[in-house]
Amino acid sequence: QVQLVESGGGSVQAGGSLRLTCEASGDTGYIVSMSWFRQVPGKEREGVGCTDPYESTKYGNNVKGRTTIVKDSWKNTLSLQIDNLKPEDAAVYYCAADRASCRRYWYEYEMDYWGQGTLVSILS
Repeated sequence: QVQLVESGGGSVQAGGSLRLTCEASGDTGYIVSMSWFRQVPGKEREGVGCTDPYESTKYGNNVKGRTTIVKDSWKNTLSLQIDNLKPEDAAVYYCAADRASCRRYWYEYEMDYWGQGTLVSILS
């Protein structure tokens, strides 16, 4: 089993930057790709980004150009930074891991492992 724990959520000023970290533990040798998703209550889950060792990191259209995802394989962590925050960036952010590489439509795929999520609010 793999456990994922997100940290860094809270209230952030619009126009500022958001930084989240996901720490993986357990059978991390099975992990090939890691991703960030987000969800607003009552709305569909949205893919933020997916990274694996084989291709460039894939980003969701709503965050592309202002988002950076970095995986540290030594520390088994996945970081997320979103700059120029907008009100619509407020959501619960989830870390996910999968035993396969990022699929073409990774944002529609049900990953193998999920964290509990961390809430991010945007102050305007």
